[in-house]
Amino acid sequence: MPDKKQVEYVANLARIGINPGETEYLSSQLSKILDYIDKLKELNVDNVEPMRGLNLANNIFRKDEVVDSAVCEDILKNSPSREGNYFKIPKVIE
Repeated sequence: MPDKKQVEYVANLARIGINPGETEYLSSQLSKILDYIDKLKELNVDNVEPMRGLNLANNIFRKDEVVDSAVCEDILKNSPSREGNYFKIPKVIE
C-alpha cells in the first residue's frame, strides 16, 4: 500500500491539493488502482494486434485539394483602413 509520502508525491504531480486527512483514503484508492494494473499485467496479449481506432478503414474526411481563395479582398473591404493587402491599425507600442 502506498505510504503518505507517495500519495503526496502523486498529488503534487497531478497538481491536486489534498488535506492531511485525505491521505489515508487516497492511499487505499491508489492501492486499488495499482492492484488492478497488476491484474492487467497478467493478461496474455501476444497475438493481439494493437488497436489505433475504430474507423480507420474508411477515410471520413474530404480530399485535401488546393484551391485558389479569393477571400482576401472580401475581408479587407470591411476594414476601416488598409494598406495594400494588410489591415492598417494605429500604433500601439511606442
